[in-house]
Amino acid sequence: MHATPSLTKDILLIGGGHAHALVLRRLGMAPIPQARLTLVNPGTTAPYSGMLPGHIAGHYPLDALQIDLHRLARFAGARLIDGYATAIDRTSREVLVQTASGPRRLGYDIASLDIGVTSDMPQIPGFSEHACPAKPLDAFAARWQAFAEAPGNARVVVIGAGVAGVELAMAAHHRLSAAGHSPSVTLVDAGTALSALGGGSRARLFETLHKAGIPCLENARVTHVTPEAVHLENGRTLPADFIIGAGGARPHDWLTETGLDLHNGFIRVGPGLRSITDPAVFAVGDCAHFEPDPRPKAGVYAVRAAPVLAENLRRATKGGAALKPFRPQRDYLKLISLGAQSALGEKLGLTASGPWVWRLKDRIDRAFMEKFTTYPSMTPDDPAAEPMLCAGCGAKIAPTALKAALAELPAPERDDVMSLPGDDAAILAMEGDWQVITTDHLRGFTEDLSLMSRIAAIHALGDIWAMGARPQAALASVTLPRMAPEMQARSMREVLFAASAILRDEGAELVGGHSSMGAEVQLGFTVTGLRTAFPVGLENAQVGDALILTKPIGTGTILAADMRGQAEATWVAEALASMSQPQGGPARLLATAHAMTDVTGFGLAGHLMAICEASNVAATLKLSALPLLPGAAELAAKGIRSTLWAENRAAVANRIALPAPAPPMADLLFDPQTAGGLLAAVPPGRAAKLLTDLQAMGFPAARIGQITAGEPFLTVQ
Repeated sequence: MHATPSLTKDILLIGGGHAHALVLRRLGMAPIPQARLTLVNPGTTAPYSGMLPGHIAGHYPLDALQIDLHRLARFAGARLIDGYATAIDRTSREVLVQTASGPRRLGYDIASLDIGVTSDMPQIPGFSEHACPAKPLDAFAARWQAFAEAPGNARVVVIGAGVAGVELAMAAHHRLSAAGHSPSVTLVDAGTALSALGGGSRARLFETLHKAGIPCLENARVTHVTPEAVHLENGRTLPADFIIGAGGARPHDWLTETGLDLHNGFIRVGPGLRSITDPAVFAVGDCAHFEPDPRPKAGVYAVRAAPVLAENLRRATKGGAALKPFRPQRDYLKLISLGAQSALGEKLGLTASGPWVWRLKDRIDRAFMEKFTTYPSMTPDDPAAEPMLCAGCGAKIAPTALKAALAELPAPERDDVMSLPGDDAAILAMEGDWQVITTDHLRGFTEDLSLMSRIAAIHALGDIWAMGARPQAALASVTLPRMAPEMQARSMREVLFAASAILRDEGAELVGGHSSMGAEVQLGFTVTGLRTAFPVGLENAQVGDALILTKPIGTGTILAADMRGQAEATWVAEALASMSQPQGGPARLLATAHAMTDVTGFGLAGHLMAICEASNVAATLKLSALPLLPGAAELAAKGIRSTLWAENRAAVANRIALPAPAPPMADLLFDPQTAGGLLAAVPPGRAAKLLTDLQAMGFPAARIGQITAGEPFLTVQ
């Protein structure tokens, strides 16, 4: 056996800016041994600023300028935390991150910030409520898209007449004009417009604005913003249906509380891009102030800094070596979009413009994005090699093998053990109550230990919920890769805190467990629950019962595609969100079901067949009624399946009738689910009310079929 290297350093990349994206790509090609990489970013995609004006103008779809951070992180072997940093505790070396599931504290040995800037203007009354800052870019692009589809009177005011503001004004005018509107676009600046450009370029841009009919109001200070207008100090009012803030990008406010030395709010860094205050902190891009040779806020410097930052993170991890200095260029080629497919270029005082400059800019931009579109293959080169083993419930033992092994076990001899064949959990008789006990373990499929722990806890609770019991207590079983003791402590804290929060919300306690080191992450929980009435089982489904499913299916296919680098970030995010949604509320609502189970490793067909076998009934399913995760049908049509799919299909092959020909989405009936939905057989007269109540809880529950008379068999319509 070969020992895997022990992890010794946590490198935390805060922000998915251009520099960090390029750093991750480099580290994917040449990893830093013994380092664990973490990227924190609000969202699983990051927009490329160079193509934003083209998107606003309608030349590019939004997808064309989105860097898929999920795929990038997987390629780099990094974990991606969907959230935004709000504070750094440099004493304890922790970053406070706000996520959808609440605040988290992430430890680090080395931290790097690439969080960009904001165009918010809180000093202008009404701006936050009624205007849209151009940065962060992703939020701006989404709001612009919604406006462009229904622009009303198509009146746009852009506050800030620098290069970015002028580009956005021309892009907005072109987009609205091309859509058949008669737009009114106005630029307003408290000072001099386009002050960063040379005379020739400035004159050409003013000429372009004039030809487009876009007035530029200089030395015009905005006093306040209302829902339909921008108000100026001179008393003038500019009617507006959409107000863009593009003036003077400013640093994020929370940086002032870090204790780092700042220059006008930007982190002061030395030649090696390291903070002059703290050797454990680096900064790059627009959030940094390069002390040795200050440069303008421009994406080109972030791109050029990426190789230096990657090398210095490597040297800082190893220790001992001097940092590589960053030597930014004195000037760079400025390429400015002119609304239509035309652009202006300037460098060293020379200016050119026209469609050919746009084509040059387009070629440069697309080449940059190509770096994040194509990665080395993530599938085995040898066609004879076995496919990668899936994680989550896709890594379970095949149902036929498990059933055969269980059949050889002797029947319980204790009179207080009441388990029935195929039950989700063991049933123990207690004085005045019934106790159920179950255990479930998952092979890790996300590097985010907190999220993985949350999903593993919900997955294990599924058996308790399926029997209508109240969760009581849990023991954790945690296997982590080899790592330094301090990293072990950080990792265990993430795992246990996340699981405890889920259990506490359900009235249960995490009371202990077992931990070990191994080749990969594996998390599991043994959970007990209580129920006064006899627990809901599989054996009492009645002919005519409606079948209700509380969650969409498709997690196995999406996780399999993700392992191969073929799943879109939004699909994976939706699947993770579904898996991390607890089902205590639905379980209590369905606690009087005739029969119930949770849909997990053996797929919807396999778990429904278990109800049919235990109840000696048949069932029908309607494919069109099945709730599916986004992307699941598309991936099934491509033939992407979990490694357990074939065994799940074979386990019910002789007891299922599919439409002929069966559509690709029928494959999802055999897709192993992780933390899947509850499948309940309920009286048909109660089904409509139950669905309404489940949907009010935020679950996309659906009535997917019914129980019918006959030998155990599934008919799919």
